[in-house]
Amino acid sequence: MKKLAMVLAFAALCPALAQAQLRSFSFGVKGGVNLSQFKTGDFVTTRLNANGSPQVGFDGQVLRDNIRESFDSKTGWAYGIYTRFGKNLYLQPELLVSNKRGSFEIVRDINGQPSTEVVNVRTTSFDVPLLVGLKGGPLRVVAGPIVSFRISDDQRLRDALRDYTTGTLNEAFSRASYGYQIGAGLDIFRFGIDVRREGSLSDIAAVDLGADGNSNQFNQRIKSWQVTLAYRFF
Repeated sequence: MKKLAMVLAFAALCPALAQAQLRSFSFGVKGGVNLSQFKTGDFVTTRLNANGSPQVGFDGQVLRDNIRESFDSKTGWAYGIYTRFGKNLYLQPELLVSNKRGSFEIVRDINGQPSTEVVNVRTTSFDVPLLVGLKGGPLRVVAGPIVSFRISDDQRLRDALRDYTTGTLNEAFSRASYGYQIGAGLDIFRFGIDVRREGSLSDIAAVDLGADGNSNQFNQRIKSWQVTLAYRFF
């Protein structure tokens, strides 16, 4: 609720800034790439037998750390529209269709042998950044909150975690998540180039893991770099 209140408070300031800067209005399209990582956070999960005792893996060792995050960035895409109210100090709302990808390793116990499988995750969402920028000459800096509304995912997170939970996975991905963007841009005639860092303020996925009442929380947040090229119509 605090994150939502922050976004709503920021949005409440937008009309005042827009009214003050209404004489300087721009509209354009943009598109580019996302370089993303899904972060799983710090946790340790131990597979359990049906009686609640720890499951023993290879050479009598307890099978721990069943899920490991990958530090490799995966490439997705983004495209959409933007508006800009103001000149030197400006407000920039955007509406983007954004595809983000990541991966993690999951360890399974197959016939007493631990086996590692790489799971690639892909999500598509409507992203709505609400940014405030400061411009000097052709250079710009921007920062502000972003709200993401999930359109779809590729089911691989659900499939990978199906052996680790007895609960439903239908709502593993949040319908809406909150984050922030901060970055810099360069305007050349009608074209603009932006490089931004995006981070999460809320989980994009959360699942209870475990069996027989023993559970751990599997959370995913995203860290991403976004590089886009924009064209201004007016």
